[in-house]
Amino acid sequence: MAKKIVDNMSKYRTFDGNDLDLFEAYPEGNSKGKIIVVSEIWGLSKFLKNFSKRLAEQGYHALAPDFYSRPGDREIFTEPNIMDAMRPLWTLPESKRRDPEAIKEIMSKSSEETRKIFQTVVQGREEMEKTMIKDIEALYNLHYKEGTGMGIVGFCMGGGLAFQVSTQRKFDASLIFYGASPRKIDDIAGIKGAVFGIYAGEDGSINASLDQVVSRMVQFKKDFEMKLYPGTYHAFFNDTGMSYNKPAAEDAWERAKEFFGRYIK
Repeated sequence: MAKKIVDNMSKYRTFDGNDLDLFEAYPEGNSKGKIIVVSEIWGLSKFLKNFSKRLAEQGYHALAPDFYSRPGDREIFTEPNIMDAMRPLWTLPESKRRDPEAIKEIMSKSSEETRKIFQTVVQGREEMEKTMIKDIEALYNLHYKEGTGMGIVGFCMGGGLAFQVSTQRKFDASLIFYGASPRKIDDIAGIKGAVFGIYAGEDGSINASLDQVVSRMVQFKKDFEMKLYPGTYHAFFNDTGMSYNKPAAEDAWERAKEFFGRYIK
């Protein structure tokens, strides 16, 4: 008989003294190990909660932090608000998306709330991600125990964060869904466990550094595997998004289960 799955919201104290919201999903009784689930730029979405529950059904204790739950953030940084703030940028040709004048024009037509979101998630992206990495490390420090399986998985922005954190903390298994490579590629030397990268074939900006990733994984003798799905686009695994590709997503899920099952005991 399958174990009952429990899911709930809790809180944890992060590095700056704030209490962040945390979605947890786990089987009743003992779990195989813990897996931190790192969100896309949209935050703690329905997709992320459902994925956490799928991990719980496989016997893991999934931990999905809400990075936008600091006081003053939760009302502004909602999934619909972030989408509304990003939409004008996406309407620009890719060559214009870093053009200060084009961005200035977008901002001149935006609300104060939209400007705050844009300034944080686009113009201040590097600082935002540094804070999120510290949030992940704080969660890791609360849950890591030597001899107990520990994994991490991230999607899009969260994939890049998961990749970076895996160079800084010890994970048995790190699963990267179309995430950016570490900002300093030689940080790969710090990886302690296995890494599995899953990528979309039509994802130029993310895939541009994969040759460097492979080179460093070989150079530093890391346990690394990669799967690229031709003809798919960024975020193809998200079944609530426009890029969802059912055959590729189903195959990636089978590979993900096998990967975690191999390394998290």
